Amino acid sequence: MATDILLPKLGFSMTEAQIAEWLVQDGAQVTEGQPLYSLEADKSTNEVEAPATGTLRIIAQVGEIYDVGTVLGTIE
Repeated sequence: MATDILLPKLGFSMTEAQIAEWLVQDGAQVTEGQPLYSLEADKSTNEVEAPATGTLRIIAQVGEIYDVGTVLGTIE
């Protein structure tokens, strides 16, 4: 069963954020808790960890802005 990677709400007023960098390549194996991508929001950059262990499938593109709750990829 696949686990969705959702754009998290990191601040009270945060409604959207930009993917700064994927730290793992599409199709790579990841483990739960491993840094997965960098997120730029509210003038700060945060690393977001993998919510599960498995194979990463990236949907969201670097440099694009997405709303909180958007599916950025999946881990299968």
